[in-house]
Amino acid sequence: MKTLVFAVAGYNLAETGRMIEIARAARKHFNVIFASYGGQFEQLIEGEGFRLERMEPRLTQEKLARLRVILSGETLNTVGYLSAEELAARVPNEIAFFKEVNPAAVLTGWCLSVTISTRAAGIPFVNVLHSTSVREYYEAGLQSWPDRSDFRCVRWLFLNDEERMNRWVSRLVLKLVAPARAYNIVGPKYGLPKFKNFIDLIEGDHTLLADIPEWVGFREVRPSLHYIGPLPARIDRPIPDEVVSMPHDKSIVYFAMGSSGKPALVKKIIEGFEGKPYRVIAPVASLVEQLNVRIPPNVLVTGFVPAHKVNPLADISVIHGGQNTVMNACLSGTPIVGIGMHPEQQANLDACVRKGFAIRLSKKWATASDVLAAVDKLLQDKKAKTAVETFRGQLAEWNGPENAARFLKEHYG
Repeated sequence: MKTLVFAVAGYNLAETGRMIEIARAARKHFNVIFASYGGQFEQLIEGEGFRLERMEPRLTQEKLARLRVILSGETLNTVGYLSAEELAARVPNEIAFFKEVNPAAVLTGWCLSVTISTRAAGIPFVNVLHSTSVREYYEAGLQSWPDRSDFRCVRWLFLNDEERMNRWVSRLVLKLVAPARAYNIVGPKYGLPKFKNFIDLIEGDHTLLADIPEWVGFREVRPSLHYIGPLPARIDRPIPDEVVSMPHDKSIVYFAMGSSGKPALVKKIIEGFEGKPYRVIAPVASLVEQLNVRIPPNVLVTGFVPAHKVNPLADISVIHGGQNTVMNACLSGTPIVGIGMHPEQQANLDACVRKGFAIRLSKKWATASDVLAAVDKLLQDKKAKTAVETFRGQLAEWNGPENAARFLKEHYG
């Protein structure tokens, strides 16, 4: 039986969950090995019975804290996960590991050092992305202007023309070499050509798209891109008792901000729910544990919950726009109020806005009042509910994990 390596960012729940979903389906065809440099979600991998290679050098607590800042979109370079020095330390260890286990292919999402080591070692590299992270998205001019740099003076330069701003920033992504700078320092040492942009770096020999053609609606995609369907993490944990016993006498809001939510903003939104005519399930305890939050009686703040079980209990989802949270909301049939923490999450939410069942608020300008007004609006919007139900039906026809496993077997089995 051939081997597949799943290189994961073990500090990112969505990333780890997606890879576990594929690995569960692929283990009947392959020997599966996970590799990670650290993070609290490594335990989920071992809990599934997979071999986990703890790669060196391990992520320090200081580095993990820095990664959380990047995930929250609080840095200028929102894809700057690794420096050239860190890549130089990782790549030779990865190449040695690949020689030892001889994988048929390596899959990743955001364990980005493998973009160099797989190419240097001549091993097929498969990335798991989504339609909002590939070249076609930017060529279509669909990327919206980043919220964090949405200043009035910038809008003045573009005559407040939103479409023009989006086309400009989309073109910039495809021209900008700087985000790939660290990789262009290390890669040539292994005989690799320089990457033209960050998208050029992350797209693998094959790229699996964890969504469906109807989501973004490209006219066509390249042969190296493959739609497989959604990969929402189905982590088998019980629903907390306090969620099970929550009364259903009012509308229910599901408020989840993943690994990248901005704590201060989350705090304001929680406190803003006070007195509203609905109940809130908010699995955001880890984001606000260091803050003094006044939790209203109608809000239930919890730790981790199995989103695929809890999100369907709600009428509306208030989320950050990560791929997993977006797809879970769509599969749950809940219209979305979204606040993207960085451009990738903005893009995911924008795709839902174009489908007619979401409202995206600016991270820079949104207040708790804006969130509440958007929730109130969507609770009354029958067209949005119909639109998300239609899309849910389309998603339900795709089995993401099995489709990914079938692709891997056909290409590398």
